[in-house]
Amino acid sequence: MIKKSTYLIAAVLCVSSLAVQAQKSCCAEAVAITAMRQRPDSFSNEGKPAKWAYDMGVILEGVSDVWKQTGNPAYFNYVQKQIDHFVDNDGNIKTYKSEDYNIDNVKNGTSILMLYRVTGKEKYWKAATKLREQLAKQPRTNQGGFWHKKIYPYQMWLDGLYMGQPFYAEYSMLTHDDSSFNDIANQFIWMEQHARDPKTGLLYHGWDESRQMAWANKETGNSPNFWARAMGWYIMALVDVLDFFPANHPKRADLVAILNRTAEALEKVQDKKTGLWWDVLDKPAIPKNYFESSASSMFVYGIAKGVRLGYLPASKLSIAQKGYDGMLKRFIKNQNGLTDLQGTVQVSGLGGKPYR
Repeated sequence: MIKKSTYLIAAVLCVSSLAVQAQKSCCAEAVAITAMRQRPDSFSNEGKPAKWAYDMGVILEGVSDVWKQTGNPAYFNYVQKQIDHFVDNDGNIKTYKSEDYNIDNVKNGTSILMLYRVTGKEKYWKAATKLREQLAKQPRTNQGGFWHKKIYPYQMWLDGLYMGQPFYAEYSMLTHDDSSFNDIANQFIWMEQHARDPKTGLLYHGWDESRQMAWANKETGNSPNFWARAMGWYIMALVDVLDFFPANHPKRADLVAILNRTAEALEKVQDKKTGLWWDVLDKPAIPKNYFESSASSMFVYGIAKGVRLGYLPASKLSIAQKGYDGMLKRFIKNQNGLTDLQGTVQVSGLGGKPYR
């Protein structure tokens, strides 16, 4: 995991600020420029060689969105340079191992598809197809939900919906594979079915169909807590998948309904004073809990985009605006010519080996 908070949520901030204000955002560009300056050549980490990893893809998607808003080719060139570090002319992806069946590794496919759609270069389509082939063979629960990783058998995590489904939906749109949209919708439907708490409307971070993991509730299979960033991945996945979902598909309404339920639950746990959200969403008073910036960014993005595209009622925009204002006041720091977003949890896995 890249430690600098800028890297993890640059993409979210870049897009969420634009979504709330509906105009070019100097803050979005400043965070993107910071990420580009600090990682100019590749996403190597502390001297270690760069690996094909989802956090790179999150940042590149944010930089891509800044490019789309500004038209500045420097942003597009940066994304292409980073992807080209991994993707060769035959579409092979350096350090990627499909046999790991790690759905995190599918995330970067959205950047690959963007490059293909802009340049038409066949190598990008070949690389994207390799990721789609992983999904075709990805192990599943008995119901049909994607395992998060081969080493996490029978487990669905909220994170996995963001890592896999927007790419899956865009690839399916481009190939006119309308039959796959049932599968895509079902991933969200099943995740909510198993992980949603009926009292709060919040979703637990992970669900273990086998109930064998140490963290899993022996009755429900759910993990113990409502981790904010996990729900952030989930709401971003919903609004991004809807970009590609057929307008007349019978399960599109199900996804919009899930998005509305999710927004309602998040509104209830938003801090009234700051507009932010706690790392453990429903336990503001527990020791060492804190306002967490990546999740707050993700919720602002998901809710603002949902309102802008008509999935959520206009009244919900105030949730995103309060969250965005709180982010600027508490988390944005300008120093040494760089703009950073502070207050980000590094990682919150579901227990140590062999339980993560």
